[in-house]
Amino acid sequence: MLKWRSFSVAKQATAFVTSAVKFKNTKPRPVAPLGSRILTNTDDIFKHNMWDHIKWTVEDKENARQKVQENSGVQIPAPERGKFDAEACQFWDKFYEVHQSKFFKDRRWLFLEFPELLHPSHRENRVTNVHHEHKVIQIQSGCTADTEKRHYQHNDPTGGSWKINNWNYQEAQQELKDVPSFLGHDASFRILEVGCGVGNSVFPILNNIRNTDSFLYCCDFSARAIQMVQDHQDYDKSICHAFVHDICEEGSSFPFPPQSLDVILAVFVLSSIHPERLQGVVNRLSSYLKPGGMFLFRDYGRYDFSQLRFKKGRCLSDHFYTRGDGTCVYYFTEEEVGDLFSKAGLEEIQNLEDRRLQVNRKKKVAMRRVWIQSKFRKPSLHFLPEHSPNGQI
Repeated sequence: MLKWRSFSVAKQATAFVTSAVKFKNTKPRPVAPLGSRILTNTDDIFKHNMWDHIKWTVEDKENARQKVQENSGVQIPAPERGKFDAEACQFWDKFYEVHQSKFFKDRRWLFLEFPELLHPSHRENRVTNVHHEHKVIQIQSGCTADTEKRHYQHNDPTGGSWKINNWNYQEAQQELKDVPSFLGHDASFRILEVGCGVGNSVFPILNNIRNTDSFLYCCDFSARAIQMVQDHQDYDKSICHAFVHDICEEGSSFPFPPQSLDVILAVFVLSSIHPERLQGVVNRLSSYLKPGGMFLFRDYGRYDFSQLRFKKGRCLSDHFYTRGDGTCVYYFTEEEVGDLFSKAGLEEIQNLEDRRLQVNRKKKVAMRRVWIQSKFRKPSLHFLPEHSPNGQI
């Protein structure tokens, strides 16, 4: 059995390396998004816990599709499905009671992938450092600074040739000043993390925004999780407000007014919501962004290893499952994410499928992970062309 497993892993590694070489030679792209560790030698597969930019063959995709078709063939009976949505809060509260703060690791990668979380006045140095750290791998993978610049211009609808109408932006800011004072009102940069759990994003963010005139709001519908955030030694009321909130509740209000946030962060959160409720959630959240504000998203992608390993009878609907503890998870595609945010009136800045190889070096097991990472921006009230032929827009 051990011999078979070793052969299987070696075969997988060869396929990954072949794909990696093909990837480097055909479609270079910046590596600062989505990691920089490329597997190029089969002997190295167990030297690290994670390899980035893994390409899938047609056969890989078909095998994954068949596994999903098989595990979703038997769904949970219709009369039993409602409780997983209606009692979601209780299931997650129980989850945090059992696991406390030991289940998830702190997301120290946040500022590498999402430098938008930093106050604009502190962002340039951090981004420069990130680019410097990845200089070697950019050369190895055929990426250059120009390639990276073209990538972002391609995904940025403004293409560098548009600017915000300052008069309208200032008008919006003046309207915000006319709103009665609220917690965090004095900060010039405001962030909201939804579904913050026990603070695995909160505390890395707090440690980076101190003394930057920023304020962080964070919410979760689990009262137990929020209590753990507030009890943490690094929790600082002067720059953070953690509160219980169910983002699926249409009538519930936030402790800040509409158009007051610079950034909204949702990391492995929206996947836990019933697919039929997602559009309403994103629509409501987007209304709290300032013109030009960013919605940062990272979540499970279609055919992730965790989707393939579900047993029959755990499926609620297409690509939507419930785990043994009652918590739920949906697996997105890039197209679904793009539609979700565009229908909320946001413009796409980045929308990528992140395919990685996660390795258990002790058990000699390799797992294909798939995540979606995206950035969407709320349009300004009006855009004016910086330059255009014949003065036409």
